[in-house]
Amino acid sequence: MQQRNPLSNDGRPSGPFRNTAYMINKSRTYFDAAHAAGVMAVHGRSTSGRNVALGASALDSRPEIVDFVRCSYLGLDNHPAIVSGAIDAIEAHQSLHWSCARTRLNFDLLAELEAALSEMFCARVVAFSTVMLANLGAMPLLASGQLTGGRKPLVVFDRLAHISLAYHKPVVSDETRVETIAHNDIDELERLCREHPVVAYVCDGIYSMGGNAPIRELRQLQERYGLFLYIDDAHGISIFGRQGEGVARSQFPQELGDRTVIVTSLAKGFGASGGMVMLGTADQEALFRRYSIPYAFSVPPNLAAVGAALGSCKIHRSAELGDRQGRLAQRIKVFDRHIATAQQGNSFPIRMIAIGSETKAIAIAKELLDAGFYTSVTFFPTVAQGKAGIRVCITADHEDNDIERLCDCILEAVAETTGKPYPLR
Repeated sequence: MQQRNPLSNDGRPSGPFRNTAYMINKSRTYFDAAHAAGVMAVHGRSTSGRNVALGASALDSRPEIVDFVRCSYLGLDNHPAIVSGAIDAIEAHQSLHWSCARTRLNFDLLAELEAALSEMFCARVVAFSTVMLANLGAMPLLASGQLTGGRKPLVVFDRLAHISLAYHKPVVSDETRVETIAHNDIDELERLCREHPVVAYVCDGIYSMGGNAPIRELRQLQERYGLFLYIDDAHGISIFGRQGEGVARSQFPQELGDRTVIVTSLAKGFGASGGMVMLGTADQEALFRRYSIPYAFSVPPNLAAVGAALGSCKIHRSAELGDRQGRLAQRIKVFDRHIATAQQGNSFPIRMIAIGSETKAIAIAKELLDAGFYTSVTFFPTVAQGKAGIRVCITADHEDNDIERLCDCILEAVAETTGKPYPLR
């Protein structure tokens, strides 16, 4: 029997999309070092604001640290309305979840949530347990041509598309041709649009390591060539738009139309749990509710997640949302006044401290944690080899003085570890 994806001599797969063994072999030492330094798999409990008491239990806690890891950009994950929404939903039904497929039976509160989200975002919204599952359910439908009038598209992935998107390339390639292009390469995407009758582009609204998709230019290609856009806006939801429509949805007209799908999170800026798909037509909604694999063969978001999301909807419909969006924008400016990054000046809450060496990045993350700040150390396979760094997630609930102290500690830790001032040259 012919081996479908044989290995070359250096352990790399000869197939185009899967490289699991190579990735593990190359990254294992980084993970080992990060775990040994205590900067991964950390346990703790929320106290107030962005503070977390570290330790595996309440009896084993260390001094509090300020958390710059969580992606609750508006600080909603500790909000009383969201916590009480989760509790109220469980108490109302005396259940956490029903173990049956959604094609059979659903909680009434889930229908209420999807209706509320559909109204808020002017789209047909289907909720999922996670964004990963939403993408898993959508990718085969996209690749098979069911979203493009029965014609299978050339599916083009941005090179930096999140792993929850890129993971599905082998499945997509079983249905249709797959291409991967350089990050935000509009010229190459336009060339492909000219050469192929149907093209679908898969990208992030805001990328998890910083930066964003050029939505305006993508919409121009959509208008010119009929380009189908599949945008994962997990990091953009809630932080933009009058009702938190997000980076992507806020740049489209009132009607989403039949050539755009936006997938996003209910767990980051939204402050609850789960994911959702924004669709533009009734036919697309029916397709997802019948043929999306996680919808048909798995369970829906549990009732606590549904209740929490309903609580967040109330905040999104109130003046508090705008207040928190404004606070977040101000906190980002505080960071940018102290440290220059590649993201400096943009209005998104992710900042990357570029280091390069994986060993040095882990050491810097350890120094920051010892100083009372928990940040994300990033290394291969999250980023390319030799491109390690520190990711900082800024939120509306961070205090100005905590951001300023973090910046001072970053500059000091980088200088001590690398022997050079930041930014490194």
